[in-house]
Amino acid sequence: MTPAAVLRLVAGTSTALLLLASCGSSDQTTLIGKANATDRLTIAVSYDQPGMSVRRLDGTYKGFDVDVAKYIANELGVSEDNITWREAQTGSRETLLTSGEVDLVVSTYSITEKRKELVDFVGPYFVAGQDLLVRFNENRIEGPKSLSKDLRLCSTAGSTSAAYVKDQFAKDVKLVEYAKFSDCVTALLASNVDAVTTDDVLLAGYAAQNPELLRVVGAPFSKEEYGIGMHRNDPTSKAKVVGAVRKMISSGAWRKSLEDNIGSSGYKIPDPPQIKD
Repeated sequence: MTPAAVLRLVAGTSTALLLLASCGSSDQTTLIGKANATDRLTIAVSYDQPGMSVRRLDGTYKGFDVDVAKYIANELGVSEDNITWREAQTGSRETLLTSGEVDLVVSTYSITEKRKELVDFVGPYFVAGQDLLVRFNENRIEGPKSLSKDLRLCSTAGSTSAAYVKDQFAKDVKLVEYAKFSDCVTALLASNVDAVTTDDVLLAGYAAQNPELLRVVGAPFSKEEYGIGMHRNDPTSKAKVVGAVRKMISSGAWRKSLEDNIGSSGYKIPDPPQIKD
């Protein structure tokens, strides 16, 4: 083969490899591909979880979950200005992902086997414990076993929390469901329900907003592992997100975000969990 032919072969091979790399990086059916091709991501977070994720009156978003979402997006090359935020209500999170409406869900999203049949998870990036929120002067409720048929327990539709209480501790308790936890808190303040159940870190945020009216019972009775919801069958992107969360933890940004967002509530910040591959 002549030197000119060798050069033509090398040039052709290089061009082909560049084209393949380009195609792979712009495959918008993957999280990485979409981030590379559009420089945008759509991420679902909660709008009403103090300390974890809230949508403020000025239209901005604040909380630990918001910081996690921004950190991951940045590691994928997407600035926070190019994130489109969507509301993740408890009963709609799987649908948001399976329908393709969002790319990620970062919303105190407990990892369960049932959910893993529909979506993939990266995590746990935080571990909470389920607890009860009651009115400050409530003396009938000391834990889930105190809940009787005469008491009304509130949680959100689609949440695993209320079902766990009924299955394991208080099968006769009256269950009241709302679309949002903030609606449950409003109902508790109005004495329309007697307790609200969800994860202790969320309840601490609500109690901190109304410290003279509400309190957390302080007897956690479950282990809730939060995961970042992703589309299934995207292993390369999942590995990238795993790396981003591990970097957030090792850099100190994980703990700083928790201190900034929930430290004032008195909630004891736990050690970071081990992220599973």
